[in-house]
Amino acid sequence: MSRPRIVVVGGGFAGVECLHRLEKKLAPAEAELTLVTPTDYQLYLPLLPHVAAGVLTPQSVAVSLRRRLRRTRLLPGVALGVDTAAKVCVVRKTTGELVDVPYDQLVLTAGSTTRTFDIPGLSEYALGMKTLAQAAYLRDHVISQLDLAAVTTDPAEREARLRFIVVGGGYAGTETAACLQRLTTAAASRYPRLDPSLIEWHLVDVAPKLLPELGDRLGMKAMQMLRRRGVLFSLGTSVSSIEPTCVTLTDGRVLPSHTLIWTAGVKASPLVDQLSGDTLRGRLVTTAELTVPGLDGVLAAGDAAAVPDLSKGGDAITPPTAQHAQRQGKVLADNAVARLRGGTLRPYFHKDLGLVVDLGGKDAVSKPLGVELSGVPAQAVARGYHVMALPTVTARTRVLVNWALNATAGDDFVRTGFQTGRPARLQDFEQTDAYLDEEQLKERGTAA
Repeated sequence: MSRPRIVVVGGGFAGVECLHRLEKKLAPAEAELTLVTPTDYQLYLPLLPHVAAGVLTPQSVAVSLRRRLRRTRLLPGVALGVDTAAKVCVVRKTTGELVDVPYDQLVLTAGSTTRTFDIPGLSEYALGMKTLAQAAYLRDHVISQLDLAAVTTDPAEREARLRFIVVGGGYAGTETAACLQRLTTAAASRYPRLDPSLIEWHLVDVAPKLLPELGDRLGMKAMQMLRRRGVLFSLGTSVSSIEPTCVTLTDGRVLPSHTLIWTAGVKASPLVDQLSGDTLRGRLVTTAELTVPGLDGVLAAGDAAAVPDLSKGGDAITPPTAQHAQRQGKVLADNAVARLRGGTLRPYFHKDLGLVVDLGGKDAVSKPLGVELSGVPAQAVARGYHVMALPTVTARTRVLVNWALNATAGDDFVRTGFQTGRPARLQDFEQTDAYLDEEQLKERGTAA
């Protein structure tokens, strides 16, 4: 008899942790393990702003899947749809070829994409911070603006190129603005024709407070740290339109700028829309045991799943954080094994350990186990947490060495050009236009 097939969709925290545990718990003869992912690495997303700022190299946050997963078959591609009746997952390989991948158990950990709105110019001109390629592109773009501003003789063009706008006052947006502001401030000394006081960073968010998840005190502390560094805040405000050389805010202000970085939240992978399961806030509803009601053989976790938060009574759902995804991955593996062996499924329960926000240098705010910290103690907690959360000793070593090297030797502020010539749209980097609708699945003879 052939081995049962366990197919995991998505190589993020939940999916990789699940497979890593499955390899330990299952003998090779018990199941065939397959991971569908477009890359051969697991991205440590929380440190992506450090890559954009040049503090870390891209390889530092790209953890090799082949180093962690020794028996899993890696299928390079993106899952575009699922026929849950026939138990077939439709995958577009990186070559463009569409293939049908049969499964006995399907583990959906497809993650999330950048949440966007119907704002004129957003899809054409906004830059994102969700993938490694986007971080590399953004770094090149920011340094390019400094290069161009240094040689132009037009004061209006110089002003626009030196104004950078970040939309989103959550963790991603705040850390991105903080890290890149440090980049441009440090780089200004290499441009004798540039006045550093002309460099402006604006953080825009529709919410009235920065980092509301951390509470009022730490949110205000983070704002104070960034204001001392010259960052400007427009809270309770959003963007009404984006053009190549200016951004219009909802309060009527028009800010000349060539750079808008969009980090206004995330939404579940478009794969969720191809399934017949119930959704909550766009995420696939699961039981506490991470099974999907009505979909036989399907489990789900991570950013794409609405998992009941039992630590809060089960009425709320767990937030889309790396901390929850990583721990849900272990429960996914245990429950997949229980299904194979006829055991009892266990519910997911984890009480949030706290939050850390690294603002670069000695600036940080953290709330480990409910204790509010700021400054150097918070920075020690934040970086210590990230080092321990990295899944391999090699990754931890690379990050520590890069931090030390950047602190002692600084940055050379060079553009790599790796992303030159490619479209910069959010859809292109995150492949959100690639998914099959129901009609396309039917044309293939695979109906969702």
